[in-house]
Amino acid sequence: MEYQARYITEDIKLSSYEDKFFKSDIMFDQHMLVWFLSGETKIVQADASYIFGKGDIFLIPRNQLATIINYPKNDEPHKTVVMHLSREILKNYYAAKNIKHQPQKSSRIFCFNNHPLLESCLASLIPYFEMKDIPADIASIKITEAISILRTLDKEIDLVLANFEEPGKIDLANYMEKNFMFNLPLEKFGYLTGRSLTTFKRDFKKAFTMTPQRWLTQKRLELAYYQLTEKKKKPQEVCYEVGFENLSHFSFAFKKQFGIAPSLLVSPSVTS
Repeated sequence: MEYQARYITEDIKLSSYEDKFFKSDIMFDQHMLVWFLSGETKIVQADASYIFGKGDIFLIPRNQLATIINYPKNDEPHKTVVMHLSREILKNYYAAKNIKHQPQKSSRIFCFNNHPLLESCLASLIPYFEMKDIPADIASIKITEAISILRTLDKEIDLVLANFEEPGKIDLANYMEKNFMFNLPLEKFGYLTGRSLTTFKRDFKKAFTMTPQRWLTQKRLELAYYQLTEKKKKPQEVCYEVGFENLSHFSFAFKKQFGIAPSLLVSPSVTS
């Protein structure tokens, strides 16, 4: 995979993947505002999936699990402008605002497709990626502008951006049943459920009477079987969406579990 990135600061970058395909399971430590210049991305969350392409703008809240699948489009690379809205930046911004804290109600991705205000703000960054000497306050000004526009476009955005709490201890079994398809280190699952790694493993064994690795593999294969037989999806699509990293490993594990290769469960019209 050929990846290139140009930075104005560590919070604003122009990101480009030249390869044909890229997949990653990610937990975002910061809110990310993304503007698509070319290519296509599918983002799969526990209860929703999105496809974004050229011109689309969206905000991904922090501490959200997602499978990111990047595709080229029309022989163009997957290219985006990414703006990180860090806790420090947001705390400074909201310090002068009289915002009453409320628990975050939604983990959804906020979509602002082709909105002229946001597009103008993000497009104005493009010339700076070619410059060597950039005024120190440019990034701060542009991020403040973007936050102000977001607050104008969506009145619920403060519930996300002005919430600085860390994940608290939550019901582990319920969380894992919703998020098992994301292939993340157990430490990350522990953090998101408000536990140390040791406590996470202990509580997991109590809830499911087996190790996390075994349970995760079993759940992913069960979901794959459902997607293949009921949703008639292609094996390659299913493989990446249920948490496997490559098709050969998925096929091996699937056949070991069910005694049949995943490709044999799909009709010729689907696999072609």
